[in-house]
Amino acid sequence: MTFLALDAQKNLFTLQKSQLQFEQTLVMSRANAITKQMGYRTEELDDQGIDPDDDPTYIQLKQEESYLETRQDTLDSQISLMENEISSLKNLVNNNIKSSCTLNLIGS
Repeated sequence: MTFLALDAQKNLFTLQKSQLQFEQTLVMSRANAITKQMGYRTEELDDQGIDPDDDPTYIQLKQEESYLETRQDTLDSQISLMENEISSLKNLVNNNIKSSCTLNLIGS
């Protein structure tokens, strides 16, 4: 019966992995929006003859982009860890089921 507890833990990790993947999607979407904003801002500043590295708005966008890249890397690592845990638990569940549920075909 320990395989039921292991399976429940596997399901919990699967749910957590799904939540991380959802957050990853949100971060990627926000990063894409920031990249577009940076492009538009660069065009505006170029038209005005201003260096983007001197513009506070551009600097703020660049910092947010950097943060989102770091967050993306963190999420990638967490998702990878969850996948490893899920795989390990799948193996444990399968091994536990096989050892607990054997069929005796030898008659007495």
